[in-house]
Amino acid sequence: MAEQAILNLDEVHVRPVERSEEARHHELMAAHHYLGFLPKIGQTLWYVAIYHGQWVALLTFSAAAWKCAVRDRWIGWDFHRQYDYARLKLIANNSRFLILPDWHRRNLASKILSLCQRRLRADWQERFGHPLVLLETFVDPRFHGTVYRAANWSYLGLTQGYRRTRTGYSTTRLSPKKVFVTPLQANARKLLAQSLLKSPYRQGVPKIMLSAQQMRSLPDYFIDIPDPRRAQGRRHSLCAVLAIAAGAILCGMRGYKAMADWAQSLGPKARARFRCRYVNGRYLVPSESILRNVLIRVGPADLDRSLQCWNAAYGQHDTRLAIDGKTMCNALDKNGHQTHVMSVVGHQSKACYTQKKSVLCP
Repeated sequence: MAEQAILNLDEVHVRPVERSEEARHHELMAAHHYLGFLPKIGQTLWYVAIYHGQWVALLTFSAAAWKCAVRDRWIGWDFHRQYDYARLKLIANNSRFLILPDWHRRNLASKILSLCQRRLRADWQERFGHPLVLLETFVDPRFHGTVYRAANWSYLGLTQGYRRTRTGYSTTRLSPKKVFVTPLQANARKLLAQSLLKSPYRQGVPKIMLSAQQMRSLPDYFIDIPDPRRAQGRRHSLCAVLAIAAGAILCGMRGYKAMADWAQSLGPKARARFRCRYVNGRYLVPSESILRNVLIRVGPADLDRSLQCWNAAYGQHDTRLAIDGKTMCNALDKNGHQTHVMSVVGHQSKACYTQKKSVLCP
């Protein structure tokens, strides 16, 4: 048992939990934290605070919350159009903080939190290969969040109280949580709200998110397109296949395999919105071969016209447009002139409004 004396806080240090210590970390967290043990899922780091060789506190930093309205508004995000899920990797959640029994001392918790914040960016970069710019945490309303307030974390408000489940989100509001955040670099808020991120903050390719209404609306724009397939053996409606293909491309997928993988990753609610085939209690998505077969056979003019109509309906959310062009090196007309394609893309939605083809004369 620790002595009931004032600790020399300068002799407290924190470090990641080693693999051989994980069982002990698991046992102590399960026994003493009111939320219990949190397993390592995805990007997670466990820390231990040590004083004269004794464990005094445990902390867990894990992936950011998928959606948090007060956090998103504070940053300046419009979740469905302003940014993509990859940007969440720049945020970590302090999902557990436990001062072990008999080690509750004045200023100890704030000292440990400060030590973690100093080294977390370097540890995260080394372990997961990308930086962090912001920390968040959720505090049960029965607590005041004194440690975070003392450490100058910003209180943003309460969550809506919905809990994420395997099929989406809970339908009933549970206990809302207090939301606190703190930047790990001075320009964190501005950086996260930028239209396009630059290296090393950008992860993957720029892409948008589709709202539930946008998912439901997409199939309607393809209903009038003639189906090039034989009637026999059609397992998926044409409008559902085209809607999923369009949704996948809008979300950054390139190639038939990537589009099929994206479709497989959709949850039941998203599949229902795309009007996927419902068999034996499950919504089925088209395979890679079905996507390829439809896209190479459907009329390109019909498809382009439908997408332009959809863009016209939902493109008003863009406040700025970018013009991009490229020369098709191996695309020559009958006179040997190269083809040049110009595209107009929305900054917020990343949606392509139109493309025009022209010929470059020598």
